[in-house]
Amino acid sequence: MIEFRGVTKRFPDGTVAVDALDLAVEDGGITVFVGPSGCGKTTSLRMINRMVEPTGGTILIDGEDILAGDAATLRRGIGYVIQQAGLFPHRTIIDNIATVPMLLGWSKAKARARAAELMEIVGLESEMARRYPSQLSGGQQQRVGVARALAADPPILLMDEPFSAVDPVVRESLQDELLRLQGELGKTIVFVTHDIDEAVKLGDKVAVFRTGGILAQYDEPGVLLTRPADGFVDGFVGRDRGYRGLGFLSDELPLGRLATTRLGSAAPAGAWTLVVDHADRPQGWLADRHRVDGAAVTAEHLVPGGSLYDVASGSLRSALDAALSSPSGQGVAVDAEGRVVGSVSADDVLAALATARAAA
Repeated sequence: MIEFRGVTKRFPDGTVAVDALDLAVEDGGITVFVGPSGCGKTTSLRMINRMVEPTGGTILIDGEDILAGDAATLRRGIGYVIQQAGLFPHRTIIDNIATVPMLLGWSKAKARARAAELMEIVGLESEMARRYPSQLSGGQQQRVGVARALAADPPILLMDEPFSAVDPVVRESLQDELLRLQGELGKTIVFVTHDIDEAVKLGDKVAVFRTGGILAQYDEPGVLLTRPADGFVDGFVGRDRGYRGLGFLSDELPLGRLATTRLGSAAPAGAWTLVVDHADRPQGWLADRHRVDGAAVTAEHLVPGGSLYDVASGSLRSALDAALSSPSGQGVAVDAEGRVVGSVSADDVLAALATARAAA
């Protein structure tokens, strides 16, 4: 457990970055610090590994004051991931990842073996091992940064806006990858972001900071969205928080029938038909205006299909988004393998929402 007890950071010019912070980060979960620029979230994170020294109060890790020991030793036991990865440009990817184990005295062979294992875990191809950071995309570099932070198997991982410099599609992929890794590894993660959507997606608990380094609210994401502590949190979370809150509600929705055809088959009659591949995975929609009598369906005929609803999640937000983003008005429901199993409608989601609220 990481505990902040009355922690303050005051800079020489008198600026208070963090003001009497009391907060406990539970083991084995993701705690997100979120807030506007200048609110002290990054300073709070960097005080955990003493990249910034507190000027008042106490920070404890498993009951031990972090100021009692050597700062370098402390940092070697804490993984640290920053924006734009911060990789060594003159080192290969495998040697970037092996950096901390080698500092801890591991042999080069052992450290590189661990690095190769981690490349697979974070989704990097083995042939990238001998490349240099400049030869990788931004998303790939961030994966290397995560692998490097995990190399010595630290119990704590600090992540300072690690995904903010990549495009939205890559960012969502990296968020999903982090959640997958956390499900396997169970680290204690403190994650800083300015994006409330990222915070509620990733956090087991979310700490909202206000300008001046004051903690405004510290709660589970669902509580934060439905019961903001004050007007500042209410405004920061945003007026579409009700939609975000659907992500924390789940139910077994009724699935409707869905007309489908395969790529290469003759186009059937009907206003909208979902086109699938040989494994029944959705490829897009065929609209009536794109049909040619007797002609086979090709990729050129397809209309993008919107998001998909994974029935295993039961997420009402995912189901509603699938229905609203579909050009046909029918959300596409898929199983864990991505195969089409039916359709969902916005009306069914809203009915399930009413049921969930009545049961709350």
